[in-house]
This record gives sequence, structure tokens and C-alpha cells, in this order.
Amino acid sequence: MSPVTAMKAVVVHGAGDVRIDERPRPEPARDEVLLALEWGGICGSDVAYWKKGASGTAALAHPLVLGHEFAGRVAALGSGVTGLSEGQPVTVHPAQLIGEPPERLAGRTNLHARVRYFGSAALTPHTDGGFSEFRTVRAAQVRPLPEGVDTESGALAEPLAVALHAVGRVPALRGRTVLVNGAGPIGSLVVAAAKHRGAESVCAADLSSASLAVARRMGADATVDVSRGEDLPHDVDVVFEASGAPAALGAVLGATARGGTVVQVGNLPGTAAPAVLGDLVTREITWIGSYRFVDEIDDALTALRDGLDISPVITHRFPLDQAEQALTVAADPASASSKVMLRLGGGAPVTA
Repeated sequence: MSPVTAMKAVVVHGAGDVRIDERPRPEPARDEVLLALEWGGICGSDVAYWKKGASGTAALAHPLVLGHEFAGRVAALGSGVTGLSEGQPVTVHPAQLIGEPPERLAGRTNLHARVRYFGSAALTPHTDGGFSEFRTVRAAQVRPLPEGVDTESGALAEPLAVALHAVGRVPALRGRTVLVNGAGPIGSLVVAAAKHRGAESVCAADLSSASLAVARRMGADATVDVSRGEDLPHDVDVVFEASGAPAALGAVLGATARGGTVVQVGNLPGTAAPAVLGDLVTREITWIGSYRFVDEIDDALTALRDGLDISPVITHRFPLDQAEQALTVAADPASASSKVMLRLGGGAPVTA
């Protein structure tokens, strides 16, 4: 394969088996755009596919290009595409619905039963992600970056959209007290999103002092280091549970004010797990779920344009050729990592 027609891609072949494969550089169809990708953010699902060969119930049936958080520049346009231009910096909404959702899910397309999501093995054939030098994308899924928003920040519009969707599950957040339990990348982004949406005060809780340091830089007014026996605050109006740990639910419900709300952002296990839930009833707590996002990626880009700084969540950067090392760091609690970024191409080499 000649250098002109070849590209590199981060491909997981099975549990513990990730490779930098050479693949043909794609050509855009009539309604597609060819992107020259620059940055990608590693998510927990990418780590899961690498470590276990599966993410949740989605198991690998064949090799998969990882990555659903990415951004780059338009390299070529399909013949039917208008409104975009070559060289334009963009990110991507990673979801494509299959069929139409039922009427009861109007405005909640994130809950549609059949969705092709970049970097997902949920359907066969799988949907390759964007951890590659080039990728074709349906023009309808492309989102131009606002002026002043670079492609590294643009690659994080997707997880920021997840955080904004979670915050949006509580319509009236302004002036309220907030606890974010779990200060990993999504939890820290929820901290930033809650402050952006007008929360009066935000406290972040975690077992990791490094994660709490990131949360403070993302705007947390206070932090609780659970590993040191520090107690969660009391009578909190809204709690965002971002750890996904069933053992934390009892303490989280105990921290919630009577009549308060808990938004479950962290993925809970699909198997039975013990949890202390008594306060759910006696405090009349509203406990709601939050899954992915609808169109909040547009809100994320607006927030970035308006100056929301999410750069503190980035702790590590690696070139594409070091993808396995990047995944190792992202998976290792001892690495003190938050968001680990991959430089996919198109720019200066990684220096930090």
C-alpha cells in the first residue's frame, strides 16, 4: 500500500491485543466527508475493549478501530456535501440511529434501541471509531468547531456533552448545592458543567487525591477524599453519582437532602450487587438515570466557544504509535491520569 493511499489506525483484535494497523485510506461517498484526524480522547469503553475484548454487553466479533471522542479537519467533501469546506476544523456526533425511534422517545434519541456508535462492537459488523489518521463520516454527523476552539478541545466535546446531558436532567440547577461523587474524567466534566449551568456550590468526592486535584481545577468549590475517611456533605440539593460503584449508593443517598435528586451518571454493573437504598424512600429522593446525550454536543461547543476551560481534565498525551502505552496509563489507577489524549496526526509531535 503506497503512503498516499495508506493510513494508520488503532485496532483492537481481542482482549489484550491492540495494534497499529495499516489500512486503506477511505474515500468519501456522496453524503460523506473525509476527515484528517488530529486528536482523540480515550474513554473507559476503549480501555474495556482492549482489556476484556468487550464493553458491557458488546463483545468483539472481529477487529475494531477504537475511539468515539475525536476531532480533526475536513480533508475532502463528497459530491453532495455543502456547507463545509476543506481545512475546516470539526468534531463529530458519534451516533447514527437505525430506523425511527418510537413516538414516546421523541426528543430522546439517546434511548433509541438500535444505534451505530463510533468505536462500538454493539452491532455486527462493528462500527469503527476514529483513532486513525483519516476517517469518512456522514456530513450530518459533522460539527464545525467555533472560532477559538482547537481540535484538542473539540475532541472532548463528546464527553462534555455527556456531562451537559446529565446536568440537564435537573432543569433548575442555578443556585443549588451539588455533590459529584466520582471525579474521573466524566465526573470532573460534570463539575465544570454544573458550575457553567449556575450551581451555587459544587463538592467533588473521590478515593483519588489526583482526581480531586483535577476536579478542583475544573471548578469544584470543595473536595472530599473518601480514602482518608472524610465524610460527604449533608443535605445536598442535587447529587451526580459518577463512580458507578454500588457500594457508594448508601452514602450518596444519605448525603442527599430530603426531596433532593440523584442523577446516576456512572454505569452501574449489569449483575446483582448489594447497595443500601433505604433513604431513597424515607427522604423521597428522586433517582434518575443519564445516558449519553441527544444533541448536547452542540451545547458543548457553544460552552467551549464562550470560554469554558476543560483543559485541566487532560493529564497525558501520546502519539498514535504509542496507543497501547496510552491505554495502559488510562487503565492504571496508580498513573494519576484523568483524560488521556492521542495525537492522531496533522500537527506538531506530542511534547507533554
